Amino acid sequence: MPETRDTAVYTHGHHESVLRSHTWRTAENSAGYLLGVLEPHLRILDIGCGPGTITADLAALVPDGHVTGLDREPGILEQARTVAGERGLTNTAFATGDVHALDFPDDTFSVVHAHQVLQHVGDPVQALREMKRVTRPGGFVAVRDSDYAAMTWYPLSPGMDDWLDLYRRVARANGGEPDAGRRLKSWALAAGFTDITATSATWTFSTPAERAWWSGLWADRTVASAYAERAVEGGHATAGQLRQVSAAWREWGTREDGWFSVLHGEILCRKEA
Repeated sequence: MPETRDTAVYTHGHHESVLRSHTWRTAENSAGYLLGVLEPHLRILDIGCGPGTITADLAALVPDGHVTGLDREPGILEQARTVAGERGLTNTAFATGDVHALDFPDDTFSVVHAHQVLQHVGDPVQALREMKRVTRPGGFVAVRDSDYAAMTWYPLSPGMDDWLDLYRRVARANGGEPDAGRRLKSWALAAGFTDITATSATWTFSTPAERAWWSGLWADRTVASAYAERAVEGGHATAGQLRQVSAAWREWGTREDGWFSVLHGEILCRKEA
């Protein structure tokens, strides 16, 4: 078994403002590029499953198969188990683990999926090697990550410019790569994949309800989450500066002409048979 190499710190933590975003995610809005290869009998590993909404969606799409949700934090897995139970799913299991050193035999899963994971890990190439190792020949590794430097919005806001600069500095200080989306294909090639389909997709927030939700969770996350604590403790911002950034988010959310787009890189890698 490879040595554990996860030296990064998860930037966001699991504050309510973070889970507000994570529980919104579905297979449709976060893994659409993968859905076309799913078949009812497949065995799937969902890495970084968090509260389990995507995991549960995947399980419903493979009713004759099985989905294992994996996360580093045991506490969040209780919420994932609850989600699966509430949906009446009997083909799921959940476990803790490190993507750099997966505790599964070679060639175990038909699909290994990770959404918004590689941007937070210490060695994304090693993570992909492990994902490849536990995938069956002919199976798929599917990864999707946002790219912070490619996020864009209107109207322009100096306070939100400050947010983007601050977030990228904090994430990198924690050992991650916030602009992971554009790097996924490069990392996959370095991990030894040769059959790679690289695509992109966006989340867009523009209606009044979407703006209120997106701006509200980031305004709260900026002052109340683990990210906020790490920003201050690491000397990246003062509490007063965080409050200013939070206020900029709330102001943007009130703008009738407000629009925000999150770009994601996606890779679907087939393991050679």
